[in-house]
Amino acid sequence: MPLEIDIITIFPRMLDGVLGESILKRAQEAGLAKIRCVNLRDFATGVHLTTDDRPYGGGPGMVMKPEPVFKAVDHLRRPESKVLLMTPQGEPFKQATAAALAREKHLIIICGHYEGVDERIRTALVDQEISIGDYVLTNGVIAAAIVTDAVVRLLPGALGGEGAADDESFSDGRLEYPQYTRPPVYRGMGIPEILTSGNHAEIAKWRLEQSQARTRQRRPDLQA
Repeated sequence: MPLEIDIITIFPRMLDGVLGESILKRAQEAGLAKIRCVNLRDFATGVHLTTDDRPYGGGPGMVMKPEPVFKAVDHLRRPESKVLLMTPQGEPFKQATAAALAREKHLIIICGHYEGVDERIRTALVDQEISIGDYVLTNGVIAAAIVTDAVVRLLPGALGGEGAADDESFSDGRLEYPQYTRPPVYRGMGIPEILTSGNHAEIAKWRLEQSQARTRQRRPDLQA
């Protein structure tokens, strides 16, 4: 069964290019994933199909209204669904989070916009809140695209072969080792001789050492 992902947003066209290219496109064509963009305005009412309103208590900006979001989730949710909310207040998104989500059957991703969502959405609908970093984007659909890409590429077969993601950065708590390809010398810069030795045991040892050294230098927090 493919992983199904429904992304609820008021800007569904922003995802056209992302979903129609590269690994995400191939994963859908191969039947590994079904990704749908759900226009929140389809669940809004009134002449203007309003999805936001001014915050109670005053303050700048607009807040996403609860009614259309509740209706959209009610329409999409099944017993096996997991509802995510993209928000700067969520837990940091990590490779382990992506791996866990790749084991789910159906993800519903709510994209926050403007000043955020009505708190009742957060407390009554959402299973997990996710942040992709300590910064604020113009809208949550960009963050949803990043989460979708990170999750779908971990589905078995999405990268073209089993184990293709095993040695990537963060997959084992370390950063990935340096990579080289042809030509062997470019602008006077060569490649480590060990990589052309044919000694796979020594190559694996070199890669591990490089991975550990790079992690200590750049991300010591990963080994804390």
